[in-house]
Amino acid sequence: MPDIRYPGRDRLIAAVDAALVHDDAHTITAALREAMQALIRDPAVRLPPCVHAPVDGHYARRELYRSPQHGYSIVAMTWAPGQGTPLHDHDELWCVEGVWHGTLEIVQYEHLAQDGARYRFRPASTVQAQTGSAGSLIPPHEYHIIRNADPAVVAVSLHIYQAPILRCALFDPQGGDWYLRRETVMQTDAFDPGD
Repeated sequence: MPDIRYPGRDRLIAAVDAALVHDDAHTITAALREAMQALIRDPAVRLPPCVHAPVDGHYARRELYRSPQHGYSIVAMTWAPGQGTPLHDHDELWCVEGVWHGTLEIVQYEHLAQDGARYRFRPASTVQAQTGSAGSLIPPHEYHIIRNADPAVVAVSLHIYQAPILRCALFDPQGGDWYLRRETVMQTDAFDPGD
């Protein structure tokens, strides 16, 4: 069970635990969005320095904590300029995402139709998420792309998942609004918590 120590770690975990007293995903994620925005602005909460180091070839995923009591997972992601995700889902888990540093472009998609492994989507909204902002994804509205569109600045985001996200579906463009669904296993990147 990952549990990395850093300044403000206990404050972050207490805020997440407090949001989970609610009964439904909409109330939980609303409380988490508010808490995340406050934590990002709190100078006493500083993510481990290693989460600011990008990884060549893909955005970095570093799991910082997994709750033994509630089952949620906290993952820091590092986005070098130009790095991003394909269209994907969150395996039917809710998630709250906060931008800790930099800017991320988030495009949410609307699921229109399905024919076997072929899915039809259209972009529903695009957000330029700045440092200090937080948003949430609640199934079935979980289809999205994230990328760092800034040509010079590394972005860091913090993601709180309902449970550890071990797999997800990726959607490869097939032409028009059609995409081909494929499963992938989610990987985490190693890091030195002493950095």
